[in-house]
Amino acid sequence: MAGASSLVSHGTAAGAPQLAVQASTAQAQFLTTEEAAALLRLSPRTLEKQRVLGGGPRFRKFGARVVYAAEDLRSWADSRAYDMTSDPGYVQRDSVR
Repeated sequence: MAGASSLVSHGTAAGAPQLAVQASTAQAQFLTTEEAAALLRLSPRTLEKQRVLGGGPRFRKFGARVVYAAEDLRSWADSRAYDMTSDPGYVQRDSVR
């Protein structure tokens, strides 16, 4: 498969099976919760909470699988760009923890 994106193997201790992870998840059209969280530098649990409580990026359900479109993640992140905390529209909310 020439030209396909490279795969990186990540091993675990005690000879557990290796997990192949696509090296360039930002290039993928749809990302899993774990890949989306890594891209946004959030915890997967944060995205799970936001799916229930609202306020997170748009997601799609394919059967039981939850995926995020890369373009939705980018637009969600861009909509949260501020120059300073006193910008209009910047609201610091209480934690949902």
